[in-house]
Amino acid sequence: MRDSLQNAAFGAEGSVASTVYGTVVVMATLSAAYAVEPDPWRLEIIVVSTVLVLWIAHVYAHGLSESLELRRRLSRQEAGLIARRELGMVLAAALPSAALVLGALGVFRENVAVAVALGVGLFILGAEGVRYARVERLGPLATLVAVVSTLGLGLLVVLLKVTVEH
Repeated sequence: MRDSLQNAAFGAEGSVASTVYGTVVVMATLSAAYAVEPDPWRLEIIVVSTVLVLWIAHVYAHGLSESLELRRRLSRQEAGLIARRELGMVLAAALPSAALVLGALGVFRENVAVAVALGVGLFILGAEGVRYARVERLGPLATLVAVVSTLGLGLLVVLLKVTVEH
């Protein structure tokens, strides 16, 4: 049970890359969409549909790449393994989406729901930095650098997305 919750919150099967990518996609999409759409239900639809479309494209691209590398078509089992390996992208949207749903249900005001969703995204990015540092057995200073780098990259992408949109 603990592993399932951890995978839902922080990625599937140790895939830091897909979780970080999915989290940045969620945060960038939410930041850009909120500038023109304050309704949490619509924001939820925009975020979830964007993540799903990009996940499908991501899985497809990885499938093509691996098929070319192997010089043969992938089996259904191999394609399924790719989809599961990249599932962190979709799972990264779960907790921020929950905040948006709470906003849509009136538990939070719209702006609070968006702030909580973005805060959860930052928390996930920080956790992925820690996760990476643990796997790599980094010391305290290197762990701090990993966490700050992951958070900084996420914030930079969101900032660029918002700046380009305006």
